[in-house]
Amino acid sequence: MSQTSTPVGLAPVRLHALAGRLDYLLRTRLWAQIVAAMILGVALGLGLSPRGGAWVPAATGEVIGAWLALPGQVFLALIQMIIVPLVVSSIVLGIAGGGSVEFVRRLGARIAPYFVSTTLVAVLIGTALVMWIEPGSYIELSTTPAASSVPVEAVSAAAPVSLPEQIVAIIPANPGEAVLNRAMFQLAVLALLIAVALVSIPAERARPILDLCVSLQDVAMKVVGWAMVLAPAAVFGLLAQLSISMGLDAIGGMAAYVGTVILGLVVLILVYLVLVLILGRRHPWVFLKAVRNVQLLAFSTSSSAAVMPLSMTTAINALGVRPTVAKFIVPLGTTVNMDGTALYQVIAILFLTQVYQIDLGTGQLMLLIVTTVGASIGSPGTPGVGIAILASIAAGIGIPGEGIALVIGVDRILDMCRTTVNVTGDLTACVVMDRWLAVQLPP
Repeated sequence: MSQTSTPVGLAPVRLHALAGRLDYLLRTRLWAQIVAAMILGVALGLGLSPRGGAWVPAATGEVIGAWLALPGQVFLALIQMIIVPLVVSSIVLGIAGGGSVEFVRRLGARIAPYFVSTTLVAVLIGTALVMWIEPGSYIELSTTPAASSVPVEAVSAAAPVSLPEQIVAIIPANPGEAVLNRAMFQLAVLALLIAVALVSIPAERARPILDLCVSLQDVAMKVVGWAMVLAPAAVFGLLAQLSISMGLDAIGGMAAYVGTVILGLVVLILVYLVLVLILGRRHPWVFLKAVRNVQLLAFSTSSSAAVMPLSMTTAINALGVRPTVAKFIVPLGTTVNMDGTALYQVIAILFLTQVYQIDLGTGQLMLLIVTTVGASIGSPGTPGVGIAILASIAAGIGIPGEGIALVIGVDRILDMCRTTVNVTGDLTACVVMDRWLAVQLPP
């Protein structure tokens, strides 16, 4: 137990101190700044869009959009630069905070089935809604895009991978390659193994590495504080550029499909609130008020990884979750808890089967549900990754490659919505696990 007392005692204190900038932004109503930036960005983007007001020529609008998005690109680049050391150090310190392998066993025995269960619930919600609404019946085959419009990266991502290969790929055989590829699930596994090893060796040998992790987390949170200064400008620019390129008509012909996905995500949010109320013993409205900053930033950036530092700070400071729980669950949830993505994927697949009139038997439907749950676990928390995963699943059940192009046009707005749900799910898990383990975990 004593081997982790020094670094673990310092870690929450330093995390709290270095999150001061984030706290300042929260006190100055970051959520209101982000909402204002979202509204202004969309309004300006629609005015500059060829599909909207077209205040300027299309080429000029694209150039203006690129410059407007510059703060957002800098914000995302700063977060991506620091995300690897932040994830690794947070998981190591979060697990080591328990002081023993028993802590890892208790938390892992609860969080693993919890993540799988909520993902399964999300997939079942999506399946029920898409089979009830049947959005594919509103689309005729003659309106589907040509195969040439499908991005090459989406098609190449559809290559099937066997289950044994997927299991082996979980282990980061080459940590350097995992860092370069930003394979967050592999890095989470690496951090988990390191943490378990640290609490299994004598204290004097574990302490230098734990101190290093504390320093890495300090530096990461300092950079995050700098990046958060750009958050409102980043939201404004990114949404302005998105509105310039898409306009309003991009989602018009796919209204039934878009509506089905959004309805499913809303239902999933309600499920989270029930879990918060019953299992977490928290008032749902208080919970939503505490997490709104994270939700708005996730919506505007479409990246759960980009808001991970704010998620951890919110869990600890706004929700009162123990640092040992938050620093373990939030980084892990960013890589394996993708309920919104899983719901979106099953709706998109069944939507395409309806469009192409592909009948799935009960066995095939069950296999699709299991595959979707598995595919969503470990998917990177970065923008657009859902399309690559979707292409892989679609290829396995015989959906033509050009079908992916049908959903690409509206994917960005849905990516923003499902990312919001993903981060809400992570914070819900923090509240639930903190309540379940309140007696066993150290303060």
